[in-house]
Amino acid sequence: VTATDADEGFNGQVKYSLKKSTGKALKMLQLDSETGVITLLQSLDFEEGDSYELEVQGRDGGGLFDTTKVT
Repeated sequence: VTATDADEGFNGQVKYSLKKSTGKALKMLQLDSETGVITLLQSLDFEEGDSYELEVQGRDGGGLFDTTKVT
């Protein structure tokens, strides 16, 4: 995921965090708080689940934030 902030310096730096996710998603996926890159921790098994859902929050240095759902 990618978020941008027009501010310069510390207030323009965006950090990412998980706000909500399904239990299976926590075991299968990892979110890098600096880059927003979501990485698979293990192979997907569509017999166990056909989708995984995460709610990712981007927060800037000034405390402003927004969230998005990733399926």
